[in-house]
Amino acid sequence: MPICRSPPSGASATAWDDAAGDHRPGRADVGGDVVRRRLTVALIALVVGTVAVTSIGSYVLIRRATVSTAQQQLATEARAISRTFADRAGLTRLSFRKELAVVASAGAFTSVRFVRLAPDGTFSGELGAGLTPAQVRPASLLAGRQVTGHTASLLTYSAVPTALPSAGAGTRVLVVSRQIRSPVNGIGYFGWIGLAAAVAAALVAAALARRFTRPLVAAVDTTGRIAAGDLDATVPVRGHEDPEFARLAESINTMGANLVRARDQERQFLMSVSHELRTPLTSIRGYSEAVVDGTAEDPVAAAGVISTEARRLERLVQDLLDLARLDADRFSLELRDLDAAEVVRQVVGGFGPRAAALGLTLDLAAGSERPCPVVADGDRVAQIVANLVENAASFARSRVVVGVTGDASRAVVWVEDDGPGIPEDQRTRVFDRHVTSDRAGGGRKGSGLGLAIVRELATAMGAAVHAESPLVDGAGTRMVVEFRPSAATGRVP
Repeated sequence: MPICRSPPSGASATAWDDAAGDHRPGRADVGGDVVRRRLTVALIALVVGTVAVTSIGSYVLIRRATVSTAQQQLATEARAISRTFADRAGLTRLSFRKELAVVASAGAFTSVRFVRLAPDGTFSGELGAGLTPAQVRPASLLAGRQVTGHTASLLTYSAVPTALPSAGAGTRVLVVSRQIRSPVNGIGYFGWIGLAAAVAAALVAAALARRFTRPLVAAVDTTGRIAAGDLDATVPVRGHEDPEFARLAESINTMGANLVRARDQERQFLMSVSHELRTPLTSIRGYSEAVVDGTAEDPVAAAGVISTEARRLERLVQDLLDLARLDADRFSLELRDLDAAEVVRQVVGGFGPRAAALGLTLDLAAGSERPCPVVADGDRVAQIVANLVENAASFARSRVVVGVTGDASRAVVWVEDDGPGIPEDQRTRVFDRHVTSDRAGGGRKGSGLGLAIVRELATAMGAAVHAESPLVDGAGTRMVVEFRPSAATGRVP
């Protein structure tokens, strides 16, 4: 029993031709070099950018921490110096200056000096180290608060109101300043670290780029060869490849194998359809020429043969159109509650004369009179049953039985013949397209497309179809379609 599927559309072949024309030798290698170069540059740029951001962030944090620590330390030292001089009584001007110089030298200060702050906020004397009155905030000093800060050049300062013995009019203020060593001196270390990281990144990037692009280049090369028509091309699968690349290679190889199988099935399909078309056309041409030439002994019988073969040809063309519509999803479905038993009885009644002409008995199984509500399209159900009866009639020896049973959980339509059984290795494939299956002993042949249409229509309506064979003593086949039972079980629409 030939079971075939319509060939792939011409668009697929055109797409293959276009892809083949666009494929050039060495193109995959050039693309691989570009990918490797881009990946290497991207990884190096990522590492360099990371090091740069880390270095800048570290510098900012170190600078802030250094300035904060220096200010706190200077403020503490300033308070200590202020208390020391405030507690010293009997100091002369000369001894005061000497002790102030000793403090400045011992503390590594940039400047240490006392200035007089008038009530109006003006200072008498230099603040030292380039400080301005605004920086030391005279209002805070007059209020008795210590002022601490730093300049843009990382000069820290602290001003402390100090009550000196015999200070005279105004407020004496101790102003202490110290230059902080810039943390930028340590950036060199970050530079060396960044350079080492960039070199390491270049080496790692080159290795990763080769590892990542090698299977991709192989995949591109193989798909290009497949597009050019070499369907036997495969991607080598190495044991040490990453799982994702291994799956990619296996998928491409599977795709190639499927294309080879599709090509062989297409050739088989074309040969089968050519044979099926040639037979009725030959008969129609022969008998029509005999009628025209006046050599036909019985013109009426010849016309009957022509009519029969024309119907056979029409049936074959309709099957091909149905499969084309199923492929393109251009067939319509009107799913509703219906009585499958009524549809089956109508189809059996319509096939009675044809079965009799073939010398077959077409029976309705016992119990098929009871209603069997299902959710389906009535016209498509009739088409499924008709195709199954046609298929069974092609191989039955004397009898075809059609039955329908259903309940709240199951609705089944089946067609059984007493012809040769189907080998076990073919039972799961008889509904596949492009598959030819010969059941030894079959006396008649159909279009070879009926079962493929049955499965497509059943699947579209949410039904399932399978074959059961053999039934008795290695003979007999039953085709079973399980529909979705209707919620209206027991109530015929």
